[in-house]
Amino acid sequence: MVMMIVGETANFVAYVYAPAVLVTPLGALSIIISAILAHFLLKEKLPRLGVLGCVSCIVGSVVIVIHAPQEHIPSSVQEIWSLATQPAFLIYTATTVSLVLVLVLYFEARYGQTNVLVYLGICSLTGALTVMSVKAIGIAIKLTFEGINQLTYPQTWFFFTVAVVCVITQLNYLNKALDTFKAAIVSPIYYVMFTTLTIIASAIMFKDWSGQDASAIASEICGFITVLSGTIILHATREQESTSSGHVTWCEESAKEDGEHYISLHNSDYFDR
Repeated sequence: MVMMIVGETANFVAYVYAPAVLVTPLGALSIIISAILAHFLLKEKLPRLGVLGCVSCIVGSVVIVIHAPQEHIPSSVQEIWSLATQPAFLIYTATTVSLVLVLVLYFEARYGQTNVLVYLGICSLTGALTVMSVKAIGIAIKLTFEGINQLTYPQTWFFFTVAVVCVITQLNYLNKALDTFKAAIVSPIYYVMFTTLTIIASAIMFKDWSGQDASAIASEICGFITVLSGTIILHATREQESTSSGHVTWCEESAKEDGEHYISLHNSDYFDR
């Protein structure tokens, strides 16, 4: 738990100094480290497809880091507020909130238990707004520590309120998704949707790609797709392992029951004779 708190704190700080286009896809590295540690510490086998998934995530991450944009860090919360209230991002926010309300009020009751995209759609849409709010809060805290107090501005507390509401909503529906569907299905779909929407929101609000040429943007997109492919491959191999282990367990239990049944029949026949 301590290590998780340290990791999330470092992730929070990363959003202050680097664009979300760079930070969010690099979250796939935690999946690689988990797979490698599980192989050596928990003696879990890492199949060839799992190795291919790890290599794909590493290659994609390297491509993203090489072509990452240089972000302009805002000098005040008011500057962030002006970015958040620009027409393009207001349209994106209104669209996101409308989609979340439609999913919650209409689709959840009808399709929530059968379609994984309902719960994960709510999580991903609110998660993108969470990242934007957290980035604004992080910049405000950084400036405050540097001697430029940002806690007196109401915009800082507005971003804090949005972040709290979005985090609670995100965790609530993510738990519902995990309770209803398999984690091997939820994890890759959620990662793809959340990362994609976060990159789109950051590109609209902070204009991450405004100073880049087409080749750099295309390289980042290719690296992002490579990371997503590696993530899906890793989770697919985990699903195959769980299915195969369940099949082995069933066979062992079935063989055990057949053996006990044979012994009981043999003993009854012996006593009859």
